[in-house]
Amino acid sequence: MKILILGSGQVGSTVANNLASIPANDVTIIDIDEHALHNMASRLDVQTVLGNGASPMVLAQAGAADADLLLALTRNDETNIVACKLAADLFNIPSRIARVRSTDYLEYQTENPITDKDKEQNNSLACFDITESISPEQLVTERLIGLINYTSALQVLRFADDKARMVIVQAHKSGLLVGKEISQINLHLPEGADCQICAIYRNNHLIVPSAQTVIIEGDEVFFVAASENVAVIMRELRPKEQQNRRIMIAGGGNIGYRLAKQLENQYDIKIVEYSTNRAAWLAENLDTSLVLQGSASDEALLEAEYIDEIDVFCALTNDDENNIMSSLLAKNLGAKRVISIVNRSSYVDLLEGNKIDIVVSPHLVTIGSILAYIRRGDVVAVHPLRRGTAEAIEAVVHGDKNTSALVGRRVSEVKWPSGCHVTAIVRGDEVIMGHKEDAVIEADDHIIFFVSRRRVVRELEKLIEVKMGFFG
Repeated sequence: MKILILGSGQVGSTVANNLASIPANDVTIIDIDEHALHNMASRLDVQTVLGNGASPMVLAQAGAADADLLLALTRNDETNIVACKLAADLFNIPSRIARVRSTDYLEYQTENPITDKDKEQNNSLACFDITESISPEQLVTERLIGLINYTSALQVLRFADDKARMVIVQAHKSGLLVGKEISQINLHLPEGADCQICAIYRNNHLIVPSAQTVIIEGDEVFFVAASENVAVIMRELRPKEQQNRRIMIAGGGNIGYRLAKQLENQYDIKIVEYSTNRAAWLAENLDTSLVLQGSASDEALLEAEYIDEIDVFCALTNDDENNIMSSLLAKNLGAKRVISIVNRSSYVDLLEGNKIDIVVSPHLVTIGSILAYIRRGDVVAVHPLRRGTAEAIEAVVHGDKNTSALVGRRVSEVKWPSGCHVTAIVRGDEVIMGHKEDAVIEADDHIIFFVSRRRVVRELEKLIEVKMGFFG
């Protein structure tokens, strides 16, 4: 596959690294930063073109005429949008994915859609022939809402239209299952509730659990369950905690505003914004949230607003250093839980689990969404885990016993790639746990995998794909 990537920033470079590692891919990167392109060319088997990706001359030079996929991932929305339009009209590139940060393009609804595609997309991006759009702000907001709704979760991932969820939680000594074998979990669950503990990280080392594995305090436990059963299963791993009620948001940008807007009817929200004009705009557009003009790293302001009574403090500005400092200060002054957005991947490893409870990387969240579009087979969701060293993947199975290596076979009969574990099968409204190895895989099942070794993803994709006879 011939792939053009616009942008060599953290998102573009990480996606390029994923795609260039597949031998069948021919990757070309376009950027205006000559130094960044030189660094990428020295590390990866890619071609580079210096120039603006919204220029037809530059696209032609990069080989757009015979490209199969355009990934417009620059920081500039307009560059990404124009590049997709040119790719469609001038070069007939079949798939065009754009990273769009501004909410204006997504929220403006078209009144008179011209084509079926316009009706389906139903926003202004349909005018630019974009196959798929990715909004980092919306993806991060959804991730934050999941973390706030589950008091103790380190991460909450949704699969199969939210019928199943994967939750990552740190085991606490007061949890019912801590110090006991996993096989005992069913002793405490209500009838009909079930889960699959698919991975445990202990001192940063992976343990693939069996029924006899004993969970100890401090373990980072990954489990999958039907969405309605998540809360009761979390109580097995941690004591029941008081629900979040008071939330303080530092930063009233796109993410801060979106988060406050979606949660203000459920929680008491305070939002701190430094810009006077933006604070006034927030006050006009939010209903019940209290808007404070000032700096979230101002100790006097935090104390005056009773930071020691805040259940969750979210640092969501565009500046990593400001987010880190305000989070550390809030935690030191008594905030019960602190969540911070940090863009630099090198910072994420240093901070998470120390004074800052949870660090959210917008780049990793965005990359997961992009990977879902470009993976082979019918892969519908990809979530990087453990700073990108592992993945949770959702795939839909098609075909029959003759055209598929999976359909009509029991889970135990399939030779899964090493490091790839079936965590759940979603069939209609039914969620079947992966430990039921006698379950027979059927066409249109959604299978959720935990992949601890990313290099086996290619093998998994081949396993999921149907044979050519399916299309004949």
